Amino acid sequence: MPTAVVRRASGSPPLATSQVRRLGDRVLAVLELEQAELSVLLTDDATIHTLNHRHRGKDRPTDVLAFPLATRKMAGLPRLLGDVVISLDTAARQARGRRRELFAEVRFLLVHGVLHLLGYDHGTRNEKREMDAMARRILRDVTHGTAKATRRPRRAARAGHAKMKANPSLSKEK
Repeated sequence: MPTAVVRRASGSPPLATSQVRRLGDRVLAVLELEQAELSVLLTDDATIHTLNHRHRGKDRPTDVLAFPLATRKMAGLPRLLGDVVISLDTAARQARGRRRELFAEVRFLLVHGVLHLLGYDHGTRNEKREMDAMARRILRDVTHGTAKATRRPRRAARAGHAKMKANPSLSKEK
């Protein structure tokens, strides 16, 4: 089971975990990471606010957080990518502002979070340009059913971001 999805967002907008699981599996396939494992938490603003404050020192909710795991694939075992946490409350507000469906916003946030798990960041203009281009390719391939990404991420070996306060393996938000 490459993608595991848990929903802990009782008052948040509805979104089926099965739909997000299939999306996660497609993202992994496009990245040629079918044997990797990905965990996704669909949550609310209160929970992601707590996580954002605890791990990043940001006292506000955010749309997506990524917690990479530094484990590499060992013989016969899957690679554990890490956890992507998405606030359905924030995603719904952003979707309304962009005049698109909630699932389209979650699709973008999931791809963004997975890229953080793979070591991508957007701290500089060049990093942002590279990450945005990779996200567009993945989104196009996932949306149009392409089997593999047109280009694998070059930063897949890089894990984590040293800038995090309490948890150095926590990647930055969008």
